[in-house]
Formats: sequence, C-alpha cells, structure tokens
Amino acid sequence: MWTDSPLPLHEALSGIFGSVSLASWIFLLVPQLLENYREGSAEGISLAFLVVWFIGDLANFFGAVWAGLVPTVIALAVYFCFADAILITQCLYYNFVNEQKAARQAKLIGDGSGSNDPEQPLLRHNSDNIGLPGSRRRSSVSTKRRDSSLRSPLPSIPEVETSTRNWLKNFICIILVCLAGCLGWVVAWKLGAWKPTSAEDNANPHPAVGAEILGYLSAVAYLGARIPQIVKNHRERSCEGLSLLFFMLSLLGNATYGAGILFHSIDSRYVLTNLPWLIGSLGTMFEDTLIFIQFHMYAKKEEEDSSAIE
Repeated sequence: MWTDSPLPLHEALSGIFGSVSLASWIFLLVPQLLENYREGSAEGISLAFLVVWFIGDLANFFGAVWAGLVPTVIALAVYFCFADAILITQCLYYNFVNEQKAARQAKLIGDGSGSNDPEQPLLRHNSDNIGLPGSRRRSSVSTKRRDSSLRSPLPSIPEVETSTRNWLKNFICIILVCLAGCLGWVVAWKLGAWKPTSAEDNANPHPAVGAEILGYLSAVAYLGARIPQIVKNHRERSCEGLSLLFFMLSLLGNATYGAGILFHSIDSRYVLTNLPWLIGSLGTMFEDTLIFIQFHMYAKKEEEDSSAIE
C-alpha cells in the first residue's frame, strides 16, 4: 500500500496516460457517427470491422466481470458495448434506407426502358453500379469533382484548403482530448478519487482461467477487426466515408493505454497479467498506421485524378 509520500513521477505519468486513454475511448465513436450522419450513408466503413470489434468489447466486458476488476473498468466496458451497438445500428439503418432508394431508382429506370430518350442509355449505364458497396456514392462524388473542375480554372485550391483545415481541426480535437484527460486526472487525484496502487496488488499470480481466455479473445478480435476495413479501403482505392479523427483517437487511446500500463510497472508478473490488453492495444496501433497510410495514398490519388481531368 502507498503512504502519503510524494507521488513518484512514473506513477503520475501512468495515471495521466490512463486518463487520456479514457478520454479518447469516450469520444472515439463520435466522429464516425457524425461522418455517417453528414454523408447520409455508412458505405465507407466495413460492417465486418464493427461486428468483430463489438465481439472484442463483449469479451473484454465479460472478462472484466469474471476477473472482478474495479467497477470503473466494468462501467467503461459497458459503455464500449453500448457505443458499438449505436454505431452498428446507425450503419444498418443507412444501408437499409439507401438500398431501398437504390431499388426505387432502379425500378424507375426500368419502367422507362422503352423510351426513345437519347439520354436513356446513359442512365442505364449509371445504374450498373447500384448495389455495389460504395460505388454509387463514390461515382457521384467523382462526377461532382469532374463537373466542378470544368467550371473552375483552379479546382484544386479549395480541395487543398479543405484538407489542411480538416487536419488542423483534427489536431485541435486531439489536443483538447489530451487536455481533458490530464485535467480529469488532476481533479481525480486532488479529490482522492485516484490513488496509485502497487504492482503487487495488481499482479494476480493466479488469474481466473476463463477471464484470461476472454482477455486473449478480445485481443485477437481487436487485432482482426481492422483487417476487413484495410481490405475494403484497398479494394475501393478510397477512404471516403471514414472519419480520420476516429482512427486518430483510436491510435491515441491505444498508445496511452499501453504507456499507462508500462509506466506503472515493468514487473514480469504485472506485464504478464496485462499482456492480452497490451497485445490488443499496441498491436492495433500498427494497423491504425496502415489506415493512415491509406488515407494519404488515396487522397493523393484522388488529387492526381482530379488534376488529370483538367
């Protein structure tokens, strides 16, 4: 047990990193929810990604309950599952609504198939993409970009300004989340709601086997969840419809979570006890980095395609 001695630096850093991680997770799904709402579509995000991630959060919740972790950890796990369910429900709703709209459009086009309108073949050609995930939306966006390039002599300037503004906005959001996490830790420490614990108290030499299995299951789910999204981005050569801030918060949350554990203690027993969560958090950082690379690659490709149209 800790006494009233001065707080060691590594414990303070562990608490701060943990608090920043908590703030990141709380706001994690909000950017993607807003992105889907603005687009009126959820075609940019892989539903398989969300479902596997939800499975990981469920395993994390049941593992936390089985292991008898502190109530705040269990409450956070419940919040994760609740937030996942909201995002999945939103995606299913938009997918259903947009499929119904596409079906009605296809029916209207089919009803006019006997018309002598010279524009009819063009309409039928455009309808070929109906039903392909993301194809209709991406085609319409490309058409808008092509039309705007024909109207404006310098179409790339607004796009560059918008991209820079988005990166700046995301960076400011990350700073605010970090400040919120730090402020939250200071308040909790001053009020006595947060107290450091020794590594011996946290390192259970005989953790429940079931809880440990669920911990590794959640780690595997977190690691595998992003694979469908990475494959989807690669197949469609686009990250359109994805919120960059969503993945930035994920990277921040995973990095600070792992740092919070390691700054607390690098005792072998303690590290082994937390190994499933370390694998799940630090391992997904690599996959998030791949998605960042895809954002950069495909944004650059879209700029080149826009320039070629000119």
